[in-house]
Amino acid sequence: MTTRLSPPRSARRGVRSLVLTSAAVLALLAAPAHADVPEGWGDQTEHNSLDFLHALGLYLGAPLLLFVLIVLAVYLPAMTRGEKLLPDHAGPGGHPEGQWIGGPRQGVAELPAPDGDDSRAGGASGSW
Repeated sequence: MTTRLSPPRSARRGVRSLVLTSAAVLALLAAPAHADVPEGWGDQTEHNSLDFLHALGLYLGAPLLLFVLIVLAVYLPAMTRGEKLLPDHAGPGGHPEGQWIGGPRQGVAELPAPDGDDSRAGGASGSW
């Protein structure tokens, strides 16, 4: 029969206090360094101002320019090859034809006609 020995309470308290104090010491050591501006750099407070046009060009113009470059990178190769960029859905007569996904291939001509007034063939029905 084996017995399990647990550490004494004073040892557990010591380990707990060591962990807490080491965490506090590490937090104090991680404080930011306070350094002066190098001599050749001059006063930086006058360069921190950003005028309206510069901000507009930076925050609006740069993303717009990036968008235009991406669009050109996507569409320019297809345009140089002479490919159509938009699909042509026009049917006979220049009008787009309806699409029935999962329906009969010949359109409504394949649907069975209703046999009588109580027949459910021929399409959807609803009642209250």
